[in-house]
Amino acid sequence: MILYASFVLHEQLGDAVSQLNFHHLRYFWAVAKEGNLTRAARQLHVSQSALSAQIKQLEAQLGQPLFQRTGRTLTLTEAGQVTLAYADSIFDTGNELLEVLRGGMRDERQVLRIGAVATGSRNFQENFIRPVLGRDDVALELVSGSLPELLARLRVHSLDLVLCNQRVHASATDPWRCRRIARQQVSLVGLPSAQPFRFPDDLATVPLLLPGRDNELRLTFDLRCQQLGLRPRVRAEVDDMALLRLLARDSGSVALMPTVVAQDELRTGRLVELAVVPDLYENFYGVTVQRRFEPPLVAELLARPEHDVLTPPPA
Repeated sequence: MILYASFVLHEQLGDAVSQLNFHHLRYFWAVAKEGNLTRAARQLHVSQSALSAQIKQLEAQLGQPLFQRTGRTLTLTEAGQVTLAYADSIFDTGNELLEVLRGGMRDERQVLRIGAVATGSRNFQENFIRPVLGRDDVALELVSGSLPELLARLRVHSLDLVLCNQRVHASATDPWRCRRIARQQVSLVGLPSAQPFRFPDDLATVPLLLPGRDNELRLTFDLRCQQLGLRPRVRAEVDDMALLRLLARDSGSVALMPTVVAQDELRTGRLVELAVVPDLYENFYGVTVQRRFEPPLVAELLARPEHDVLTPPPA
């Protein structure tokens, strides 16, 4: 149906397309994204009446109604959906052009903008970007946040790459490219002890630090314990991997984590790997979005061998 509407829209626009007012199109795009005239007007710093007038001018130019009102909410007509798809492409391409020119031609330095999920392993992130850390020709911008926040920035090309530990699936509106960077088996990590750790028997007796219940590692670990008929003694649930590492080091508890999280403490012997949990892995992903000009540094980093991004630098 949308394809048909697209054909009809092309037929009816005629010469009007060459006269398209992109200022009006930007206003339409903001209203379509917000679904509310008042919020869009506030975001654009214009009056609601002025914004409404701009939308009406665009509708008159296109010869199609773009919105229909449902209560206080504006919903897109079929012509509005087609227009929004074109607007997304137009403004994404415009943002990409700005980023390419600003990033690739300013003082001949390449600008690389990487977002990373705030709860992920800081060691993994540092290992991943290490090849470009010392380069004078590269300006790095590193951002932490939730996955939805980072993907929103990736969508409009204010980030080049997002690092996360869950697979992101593409859709018709979000053409993500999600690549697994590395995969590491998960271990139980704790302080050195004269007594060997007996897996899985000691899970019911030692105090445990586990990732939060929304973490895929935790869900799989809980299922494994149920299958074994064990009730772990959980001291704390910790979403942040950096905090999980600190608590393992300072509280005397045993933590469930990929060893990259505690790579420095494991190397110095302050923490030790007590047991490897069978068939339990952490996956690390890099997410990009389809674009005409992918920054070469992104391709270079994503092509690194898995071993490199899971191994600490030489002491």
